[in-house]
Amino acid sequence: MKKLLAISLGVLLLAGFAGFAPVAHGAAQAASSADKTAPSYDMKAQAALDLEGLQKKIVGLAEAIPADKYTWRPEPGTRSISELFLHIAAANYNIPTMMSGVTPAAGFEGKGFEKSTTDKAKIIEQLNKSFAYAIAAVNNMSNADFAKPEKKLGPDANDGDVVYLMVVHTHEHLGQSIAYARMNSITPPWTAEAEKKNPKAAAAAE
Repeated sequence: MKKLLAISLGVLLLAGFAGFAPVAHGAAQAASSADKTAPSYDMKAQAALDLEGLQKKIVGLAEAIPADKYTWRPEPGTRSISELFLHIAAANYNIPTMMSGVTPAAGFEGKGFEKSTTDKAKIIEQLNKSFAYAIAAVNNMSNADFAKPEKKLGPDANDGDVVYLMVVHTHEHLGQSIAYARMNSITPPWTAEAEKKNPKAAAAAE
């Protein structure tokens, strides 16, 4: 619990995330320590693959939403569409730097980034650049790096925790992006494609 709490606080400080809460995992830790079998899950390959899929969906939504909707927000005090996409990009730039030895993205300035532009083309460019940076950070890791300690984030924290939180955070905001699109009567591109092939199965695509 202390481990994920410290990492979550670090994420909050680095990227200004809201609503990001740690989960209790004492029981999971106990079960893990009792399990002596070799790992059967390649987190490096799966994390990179997952981020590539997230990039395709989030950029697809960004492209599908009209430019004049980028200043839309569901209610006052919430992120607009442009701010949401830039928030995702900022996280992609910020979270990998929680791992020691990762060089910050050239030219990225976190302060004021989410409100830096409402230009659709520039935002899509930042999304693609940020995903490329995040995916490269994962691919540049060795399998052993996932167990590398990050004591500054907590006594039991490691780089695998950082990668896990990056993927989870992006999934969270993919869901938010879908909701924003739907509220503006925009069907996610992958759902629209599924509807063409099999209308009855389209709902499962989301």
